[in-house]
Amino acid sequence: MTNAAVLGEWKPMAGAPQDGTLVLVAIRESEQGPAQVDVARWAKPGRGQEKCWVSADSAPDCPIIYAEGELAFWMPLPTTVPRLPSGAIASSKLPQVPGESEGSGI
Repeated sequence: MTNAAVLGEWKPMAGAPQDGTLVLVAIRESEQGPAQVDVARWAKPGRGQEKCWVSADSAPDCPIIYAEGELAFWMPLPTTVPRLPSGAIASSKLPQVPGESEGSGI
């Protein structure tokens, strides 16, 4: 199976969902750096602001906002993690990290 079959195909931004769904976005190369991939959603970054593409890594007081021209393509997030009928992730199907047991270890 190829990576494209696992991840899907890149699609033009014009067709990206603007309902708050998290998606992968391809960021164009610019003078700020090389092309990259990020996880973003169409949302309001703060009170009184218009909706735009906001990185999932954003902090409430410091949103990472992408202008429409910065984003080239989008695709849905991969869905390879099995889900239970309730919608929860079936954690027993996830690989265990060597040396870790149940809990956060904090």
